Amino acid sequence: MSIYTRRGDGGKTSLVDGISVSKSDDRIELVGTLDELNSVIGLAKVTANQPLHDALSKRQKELLQMMSSIADPRNPQYRFAKEEILALEESIDQLEKKFPRAKEFVLYGGCEQSARLDIARAVARRAERRLRKVAQNYGADARSLQYLNRLSDYLYVLARYSDYLASSQKEEGIRQDTIQRIMKRFH
Repeated sequence: MSIYTRRGDGGKTSLVDGISVSKSDDRIELVGTLDELNSVIGLAKVTANQPLHDALSKRQKELLQMMSSIADPRNPQYRFAKEEILALEESIDQLEKKFPRAKEFVLYGGCEQSARLDIARAVARRAERRLRKVAQNYGADARSLQYLNRLSDYLYVLARYSDYLASSQKEEGIRQDTIQRIMKRFH
């Protein structure tokens, strides 16, 4: 089977229930934004250590679940459970215990990992706005709205933690260099 079908050449696509809609339909825009978010999270995985890679893979699977719920809103198997939201909140809480997070505005790009995560966070915020619009016009799983809100918080905290780790490693490198220079003076 070919990747192209030619059915979308006229600017239309179909929802799961077979209804033909414009490719600029709010639901299609939302699914496209979630797909973009999934892609930029994949980009963040490229530079991640194994625990972060695994955590981001979990988020990607949850986004696929959300995309399914948008495409097939009447199917209850795609809805988020309260426990999934609580687990994400717990992940945020655990991360925040690991470092002193700055409470003021942040200049993004402290390290490559945080820059990738901040792009993902910004796309998550856009997806949240698009989901709000879809929810107003067509209805949506309320927990999906909660999930996207928490996901952007999670990505923000991950980015700040990445900055913290990069800064700590840089400072440790400077400290080690200083110790080595001092030691050379005494030999």
